[in-house]
Amino acid sequence: MHQGTADPPEFRERSNQKHVPNFLYLALFFLLICINALVAKFAVFSFEISPGISMLYIVVAPMVVFGLWFGMYGAIAAYAGCYIGAGLLSGVPPGVNLYWSLADFWQVIIPLVAFRELGCDPALRSRRDVGVLLIFGFVLNNLAGATWGSVTLALGGEILWAEVVQVWCAWLAGNIIVCIVLVPLMLHFFTPYLRDHELYVRGYWH
Repeated sequence: MHQGTADPPEFRERSNQKHVPNFLYLALFFLLICINALVAKFAVFSFEISPGISMLYIVVAPMVVFGLWFGMYGAIAAYAGCYIGAGLLSGVPPGVNLYWSLADFWQVIIPLVAFRELGCDPALRSRRDVGVLLIFGFVLNNLAGATWGSVTLALGGEILWAEVVQVWCAWLAGNIIVCIVLVPLMLHFFTPYLRDHELYVRGYWH
């Protein structure tokens, strides 16, 4: 599979030469989990509309951005952060939480794969980059997350089937609003500085 990006040649050359110890990636991974879990818990505590679900799930924006900056470390950290912050600390039963938390994984992995496979620049240097973010980072990923999250809550008996559409609409609308407001700003202004860091991931794992 193609894993090209739109990084400038000097960055690609530097990334080929660097060697980052695995423990640094492990530390980054646990840091991302902690950030995601804490912000997820805050969002659910502050704007809860049903078990584990927030009207303004503000953590979805950094989760998407972390995925584009740190590859699969960011995507898996999104799942773990949701499991702990939005699920475990918010009263979602562990059995349901195991598969329900995949909603946040889908919301991150979809834009990550799109950007990597289509060779887009997370700094949003072109209209094409912005278009891919709009389709895969605002709409399709949040459609997948909202559908998975609301249906699995109903399957797990946490909400009634009659409430699925209401939860789905609130989830989707809130996440899209948060992503539109925060994700482009974070990517455009901080990516050029961050990708010079040794932990910036240009593919999926390095």
